[in-house]
Amino acid sequence: MLVLLPPSEGKANPGGGAPLEVASLSLPGLTAAREAVLTELVELCTGDEEKAREVLGLSEGLRGEVAKNAGLLTAGARPAGEIYTGVLYDALGLATLDAAARRRATESLLVFSGLWGAVGVADRIPSYRCSMGVKLPGLGALAGHWRAPMAEALPEAAGDGLVLDLRSSAYAAAWRPKGELAGRTASVRVLHAPTRKVVSHFNKATKGRMVRSLLTAGAAPKDPAELVGALRELGYVVEAEAPGKAGRAWLLDVLVDEIH
Repeated sequence: MLVLLPPSEGKANPGGGAPLEVASLSLPGLTAAREAVLTELVELCTGDEEKAREVLGLSEGLRGEVAKNAGLLTAGARPAGEIYTGVLYDALGLATLDAAARRRATESLLVFSGLWGAVGVADRIPSYRCSMGVKLPGLGALAGHWRAPMAEALPEAAGDGLVLDLRSSAYAAAWRPKGELAGRTASVRVLHAPTRKVVSHFNKATKGRMVRSLLTAGAAPKDPAELVGALRELGYVVEAEAPGKAGRAWLLDVLVDEIH
């Protein structure tokens, strides 16, 4: 099972430690595309600060993120699972998983990123600021920059197994499974059961808890239908919509009664 996660806007400060080694990251087929984004981002952020802030969509209060990006080549790096913070990652609680569940997390979780494309939770990265919605002056829109290399790397990473897609739409734009792989992909929404409306904050928390539940239970569904069964066994209320035609993903609605 391959689980696709969105990143978090907030990121922990890794402190000291050895700097990033781009070539050591998972999905080596993305190395050249990563180096291109990293090079332009560092160059942008070591130049005109106001221009960098405008390109990155940063408020005045986030001005310090420009300097952080300027120092990416020498900044300390930590496992991505420790860098990404926020509601989903708090609920996922990677640091509190037992050894077997942590091993499964390392093998199955990929975090999408405007800067890195996608990284494993054990990949060492520095803290940074660069969303998928950014349009760099040289490379252009990052979602478009990533599509071709992702189209090569992600099907290989998925193999013949299930893909559980928990990304937001901005990150889904960088890669969408096609053909037979799409039929093995399940995209998840979290809905407030009484109103059938999509929830926001609780959407992230529920997705984090759901992934934690699957990892802790050692669940290994081979396709979306088995995933539905596994989630129901774990206590989740799930409605599933199989694709109406080839080349489409399954849609799973996870229903929650409370929004908090």
